[in-house]
Amino acid sequence: MLWLDGKKCANHIQCQLQKKVQTLKTNGIVPLLKVFFIGDDAASQIYVRNKTNIADKIGVATETILFSSKITEEQLVTEIEQANHDSKVHGILVQLPLPEHINTQHIVNMIDPKKDVDGFHPLNVGRVVLEESGMYPCTPAGIMSLLSFYNCDLAGKHVVIVGRSQIVGRPMVQLCLQANATVTICHSRTEHLSRYTSQADILIVAVGKAEFITEEMVKPGVIVIDVGMNRTNDGLRGDVHSNVSNKASAMTPVPGGVGPMTIMMLMKQTIESAERMSQ
Repeated sequence: MLWLDGKKCANHIQCQLQKKVQTLKTNGIVPLLKVFFIGDDAASQIYVRNKTNIADKIGVATETILFSSKITEEQLVTEIEQANHDSKVHGILVQLPLPEHINTQHIVNMIDPKKDVDGFHPLNVGRVVLEESGMYPCTPAGIMSLLSFYNCDLAGKHVVIVGRSQIVGRPMVQLCLQANATVTICHSRTEHLSRYTSQADILIVAVGKAEFITEEMVKPGVIVIDVGMNRTNDGLRGDVHSNVSNKASAMTPVPGGVGPMTIMMLMKQTIESAERMSQ
């Protein structure tokens, strides 16, 4: 079985991005990603730290603004609008989840679509559907890059996606359709789930439940993309049980599979934004 190594693929992309940053810096432009972090969620802190470390290696400048969980929605909007109008800022990221008193979609809507490096703004979501260039959600874009890196052709394949979130599942459908795959999307209300997962040539799982997909639910030779990152008493576990590797022809590890690709797409879109703004 082949492990689809996200770190290896991300390192390959990182080398390409470093060259782009050098070109930008030669022209006096330093790509800048501004991160708004609200509250003190431990998992989010680790994720932001990982983003910052990768940005440093590539040459992307980062500015992380920390706010109390008591910040009002209006105050946060004001901060975002300032970043929208700052020509030195090329990417804006509001780290999710937000406190319950803040309307997440409203905050996402306030980010300039040209700087929305997470790809969550409705305009960017629409561009995915219309197959137009723009900011794409980083995890689905990272998955597509990883599959391409390992020469996994989706054309004519049956892709089954488990999970229908706005962040992964739904945009993933669109990207797979663009690659000429036949797509089935399943979710928490899907009856007889294994009836569908057992048909998958490529199975993409993003449900947030540790070891949810087991060996009995897949067919021999399946390619498995495990988006899950679940903290358990036994350490980090994906949404797919390790025994699925007995049948899979290829599979992403957890950690080290999808995660590094998500961060690398974030860097890529920040740099591309800087390139566009410099023209």
